[in-house]
Amino acid sequence: MPTTIVWFRRDMRLADNPALRYATGRGPVVPVHILAPREESDRPPGRASQWWLHRSLQALSASLLRHGVPLVIRRADDSLGMLRQLLRETGADSVVWNRLYEPMHIDRDRKIMRQLRELGTDVRSFNAALLCEPWTVKKKDGGPYRAFTPYWRAASGDACSQVPETAAGPILGLDTSPDGLEPGAPDLFPDIPRDRGFHHCWRPGEAGAHARLHAFLEQALDGYGVKRNRPAEQGTSGLSPHLHFGEIGPRQIVAALRQRLAEEGSPRADGERFLSELGWREFAHHLLYHHPDMPDEPLDGRFREFPWSRNHDAALRAWQRGQTGIPVVDAGMRQLWSSGWMHNRARMIVGSLLTKNLLIPWQTGQAWFWDTLVDADLANNSMGWQWIQGCGADAAPYFRIFNPVRQAERFDPDGHYVRRWVPELARLPAKHIHAPWEAPPTMLRAAGVRLGKHYPEPVVDLARSRSTALTAYRTMRSRMA
Repeated sequence: MPTTIVWFRRDMRLADNPALRYATGRGPVVPVHILAPREESDRPPGRASQWWLHRSLQALSASLLRHGVPLVIRRADDSLGMLRQLLRETGADSVVWNRLYEPMHIDRDRKIMRQLRELGTDVRSFNAALLCEPWTVKKKDGGPYRAFTPYWRAASGDACSQVPETAAGPILGLDTSPDGLEPGAPDLFPDIPRDRGFHHCWRPGEAGAHARLHAFLEQALDGYGVKRNRPAEQGTSGLSPHLHFGEIGPRQIVAALRQRLAEEGSPRADGERFLSELGWREFAHHLLYHHPDMPDEPLDGRFREFPWSRNHDAALRAWQRGQTGIPVVDAGMRQLWSSGWMHNRARMIVGSLLTKNLLIPWQTGQAWFWDTLVDADLANNSMGWQWIQGCGADAAPYFRIFNPVRQAERFDPDGHYVRRWVPELARLPAKHIHAPWEAPPTMLRAAGVRLGKHYPEPVVDLARSRSTALTAYRTMRSRMA
């Protein structure tokens, strides 16, 4: 019987996996994951992403072993060379995979497909990661979209009518499997000393993804439109890292959501709002495909002339460590460090402070998120930071500078988010917890807070820095006029 190598990348699941399903229909399969960090160019996965990948590989290996088929993990300088070696070792005549959409992966996969086919190998790729692949949604003139609303209007009809594939049938392996690295080996990836919080927050793997989806639909979908903006509440799905690593696919999420919305009394408006968040993920990949330099260059070319701060090392360190003296910002940055994740509302607030109040380039914030987020995704990360800065597609207007105090008062009115992550301020009343520098000295003393000793004074004056930022934006615009 013909044997197929299934090259797992970021599709760590057995259900709704088109490449695996195709392979099991042919005969025995050899599931493979290749660790080839040199192929990641100058943007290898960050430490938090590596933590997740390690656990995801363990979960995938356990799922395959229940079918009696081991996952073969190999290290290599390049994936093409390793696939050739595995073809020789196994006698396989076919290699299949599910597509990735980052520029470096597209180029690599095209090269591998071409060269393997020249050797007479059957090579096929499939879509497991997106509702709409980036080249399938076009404007009437054939060009790509630059604004989300018309993009999603054009994409959502086809996207939301798709049905996920059923799980692959019986999975057959070879009598003798190639050797490989042990997925549970502690030295497979570098340790993260702070990962205690990661273990508490996350359960990587296909089963963990479906458990989180079920919990969200049953417990948090109702009221999602409001709760999603409150960082102290469990109001979001938490599916982003599971989606990034392909432990669950968007078709599966949409199908489960549609089933939930078909029930009597279902929160339809909240469901559509959640669906649009999946749409933003699709839009991010659409933008990255059509603008492959998006991770490094602003889509709005005028921002290449933006007058960034030149001496910002101390301010950047304070921001990274959650020591800016601005409570909601510090809460977000500490949540990120502890759990590998940050609430989306907090992401916008901390990003606005970095790029607009501190005038630190958005690429610097993007790099920190890339290393510290378990859901670090090139498309989403790049789009999000350009949106915050105002230089991307459908971006926030340049004059929209979030006031972190007003944002916190609106979305964390009782101060629960700040109290959890900034315990130094826990005894302050809600009226002053978001701006402790404005609290009366007697109240600070009663709460056991001495600014500059127990908690930092603000690293920047919010009103003055806002004015400076607006001047910088006007200067940039006048230079380009």
